[in-house]
Amino acid sequence: MNPQPNLQKRRDKLVIMADILQIARKGALKTQILYKANLSFEQLKQYLNLLTATDMLKKTRRKQREVYEATPKGLEFLKTHKEIMDFLNQDAEGNLKLPSESVIVTTREEVN
Repeated sequence: MNPQPNLQKRRDKLVIMADILQIARKGALKTQILYKANLSFEQLKQYLNLLTATDMLKKTRRKQREVYEATPKGLEFLKTHKEIMDFLNQDAEGNLKLPSESVIVTTREEVN
């Protein structure tokens, strides 16, 4: 029996924002962000708008291409997000890190 079932879990908004900022730390094209963050084009547009509106991401031009780059505010968000995930004992995808030994489950009667 597998102690850690393979559950598909949706990423929450903060995890997706952190993913995008991580990808864009040193600059990334829109298509690079799209594929590396595993987003639909519509999701990508929404997150890019949100992150640029909150000054966590900036759009610049390099060699006649639009490049998105994390701002100092975005990098601070990344740092804080990592600290919170570490505090909650979760990995970067938001999955709870379980101890390697099997989890002990007790019933209500055993607790009383």
